[in-house]
Amino acid sequence: MSEKLQKVLARAGLGSRRELEEWIKDGRATINGKVARLGDRIEGSDEVYVDGKKIKFVAENEAPRRVILYYKPEGEVCTRSDPEGRPTVFDNLPKLSGLRWVAVGRLDFNTSGLLFFTTDGTIANALMHPSSQVEREYAVRVRGRPGDDVLQRLMEGVLLEDGVARFDQIIDGGGEGSNYWYHVVLKEGRNREVRRLWESQNFQVSRLIRVRFGSIGLPRELKAGQWKELNKSDIDQLASFAGVARRSRTGLYGRERPRDNKQQHSNSGSNSNSTDDDKNNRKRRGYLRRRR
Repeated sequence: MSEKLQKVLARAGLGSRRELEEWIKDGRATINGKVARLGDRIEGSDEVYVDGKKIKFVAENEAPRRVILYYKPEGEVCTRSDPEGRPTVFDNLPKLSGLRWVAVGRLDFNTSGLLFFTTDGTIANALMHPSSQVEREYAVRVRGRPGDDVLQRLMEGVLLEDGVARFDQIIDGGGEGSNYWYHVVLKEGRNREVRRLWESQNFQVSRLIRVRFGSIGLPRELKAGQWKELNKSDIDQLASFAGVARRSRTGLYGRERPRDNKQQHSNSGSNSNSTDDDKNNRKRRGYLRRRR
């Protein structure tokens, strides 16, 4: 089965599809000795070169489907590079050979929590599509305590600048003083949607953490800046949510112990604030991990 050249090159880790389309337009790629043109398709038997270097590639259904769950801390951007030099979510991810990590959606600079990365662009695009209707759950801390009328409006729907938005669920998380916690659930991922919904009711969000995506929650043992690789069962669940076919070369290929970077963090000196983080996590646990 043939595939578009830019799609194959992106899967091989050379860049994004948009970047690679420009490369093809600039004549940097060849197929079987001929300069490639945008729209060209290739098969497994074709020889592909980019900037004179032969590219090794595999068909989409033969490529391994890997997914990792990353606990994004506040203060990281969801781009591969940042002109302001800020840290990115890709800085802490495991290195790949011949593949690239694709983010499933994004979280804004001041939001932390669960973020998926996968080597399979098909499942990433399907999960991000509005038609997937995958639940996202957030723990949100607001300044002040909204009344029942405010919560009712947020459930019924509020007109924002890009259309009507609403929460499917709002669960009281308790709080002290001027800060109050809620768990909110919605089935889309518009830019800053949770924050904008609360702001529409004149409530400022002071903390926002994504704690669940679909049926997969943020693991208790994971700390901010750490990742964990999902096993085949969890990845197949995501594939079912996304409406894409399951694949045999998926995840850990039956290995019992999931790979993670907890050992890496415990052995490195870079995580100098781990003691403070542990204390803060213990303080926040009641708000972040609501009882189901």
